[in-house]
Amino acid sequence: MTDATHQTQTNEAQMGDYFALMKPRVMQLVVFTALVGLLVAPVSVNPFVGFVGILCIAVGAGASGALNMWWDADIDAIMKRTVNRPIPSGAVQPGEALGIGLALSFFAVILLFLATNALAAGLLAFTIFFYAVIYSMWLKRSTPQNIVIGGAAGAFPPMIGWAVATGSVSIESVLMFALIFMWTPPHFWALALFVKSDYGNANVPMLTETHGRRSTRNHILAYCVPLVLVAIGLGFTSIGGPFYLAVALGLNAWFLKGCYDIWTRTDADSEADNHAVEKHAFKVSLYYLFGHFGALLVEALLRANGLTAWAGW
Repeated sequence: MTDATHQTQTNEAQMGDYFALMKPRVMQLVVFTALVGLLVAPVSVNPFVGFVGILCIAVGAGASGALNMWWDADIDAIMKRTVNRPIPSGAVQPGEALGIGLALSFFAVILLFLATNALAAGLLAFTIFFYAVIYSMWLKRSTPQNIVIGGAAGAFPPMIGWAVATGSVSIESVLMFALIFMWTPPHFWALALFVKSDYGNANVPMLTETHGRRSTRNHILAYCVPLVLVAIGLGFTSIGGPFYLAVALGLNAWFLKGCYDIWTRTDADSEADNHAVEKHAFKVSLYYLFGHFGALLVEALLRANGLTAWAGW
């Protein structure tokens, strides 16, 4: 860490600055997917225990965000889309972020262990470690596959939610993990295509910088195809069903079309329309994940009320 990681003028931190340190937008996705993993599990959970479990997962996600911002303060100060984060803006000091991240990590893991089970707590501890150390400290600055491997950190929440309810791992939780894991690369690479030189200026080896935009477009389509298979396959497990399959078919056709459109374009095409297609595909990718997990939740509600459309599903 250098003096360049934050402005010379230190602003007085507000509560919102500390909340921003925990990456609330990422936390929303974490909480939602973890909640779905908990609710679609075949074991009912005491509502209070379930609430504590989701709270711990949310706090663990916030801890990961704080530790990531502490470590990445130097490059956040360079990149346009991150320069106003709490540390580079001078609102929060790096030491504060580190202390908050560590304290929240221990709190979340220990409370989850006491409230639920060792597997759920162990998965949460590994997720925090993976994001803060393996991804942030190692992969992000060392390999263009940073997003691919690092995506595992964001894929664990539904598996943790499932473990809170069942104390186990199953094909259903593995496929929910795989859905997020395979979704992450095309989602972030679509973003990387239109943030232009941000990653290069910060010396982050994003695929667009190390292998070029043509290779990135190829990779987006290459990852989208197996993603479709995982998403459809999830519909034939015990947590899937006709409603989920209908939603999944529509969303995957939409996202696959977006990835295909990105693949067919040249840099000249992108510059001509200000990356309209890439921005559209990125937006679709946001709907994609929420749509799939929302459909899983609807299937669970239908089953709970005996309304599943296919007998014996």
